[in-house]
Amino acid sequence: MTDKIMTPEEVVSRLHSGMTLGIGGWGSRRKPMALVRALLRSDLTDLTVISYGGPDVGLLAAAGRIRKLVTAFVTLDSIPLEPHFRAARQRGAFELMEIDEAMFMWGLHAAANRLPFLPVRAGLGSDVLRVNPGLRTVTSPYEDGETLVAVPALRMDAALVHLNRADRLGNGQYLGPDPYFDDLFCEAADRAYLSCERLVDDFGAAVPQTLLVNRHTVTGVVEAPNGAHFTSCAPDHRRDEAFQKLYATTPWPEFAERFLSGDEKAYQSAVQNWHEEQK
Repeated sequence: MTDKIMTPEEVVSRLHSGMTLGIGGWGSRRKPMALVRALLRSDLTDLTVISYGGPDVGLLAAAGRIRKLVTAFVTLDSIPLEPHFRAARQRGAFELMEIDEAMFMWGLHAAANRLPFLPVRAGLGSDVLRVNPGLRTVTSPYEDGETLVAVPALRMDAALVHLNRADRLGNGQYLGPDPYFDDLFCEAADRAYLSCERLVDDFGAAVPQTLLVNRHTVTGVVEAPNGAHFTSCAPDHRRDEAFQKLYATTPWPEFAERFLSGDEKAYQSAVQNWHEEQK
């Protein structure tokens, strides 16, 4: 048994520029934002990011850290299109591989199972193949002879995910309505780092189906209360809609200066102070 407790800074010290980084969660839901903010405090750049995108992508895009993005969407949920992602994409700041949500999921499955690709019907007859000329089709070797899309494995050097609870060994539990494929992100990566709202000693009374992430896929665990902010992490906290609107409407240099110029404690304090000002 190994104690895998780390700080956000220790996680980032294990990462490097030019790597392929997976980020779990979904849109503006249960994103490992404390780890993303720690990454922003580093000098890492030239990243290939794989994500069902939300503000994680927006922050990294605004800061100029992304070389290539692989995604099915980039949204803030209540705000349909992530504005900082949109601005970066419109100025051609990075390469984009945009695929169907199901194709993305099967790419994760392929990587988790160490397969080079998986055949799917998703994408056939759509512009997905046109805008991704690197995608290939395969013909079924059986009697049907069906043509299918060969979705490449979404292999990652490292993955970052956030769950409600975790133990020191790297087991993780979600308590909300959806797993958001975080287990697949961990399985598809060479290394995975799990942040959580709260550390627990054991999961003796846990419903087995909520135990999403297994310790054998996790390299490090970070206790990060409110670490998904400003995204939701049900049932621990809702999405901070007021702050998300501020993020979406504030010029990036101004937002970064006020909220991202210090460590995670400084960020949480700045957010609290902003909310106090709104009363």
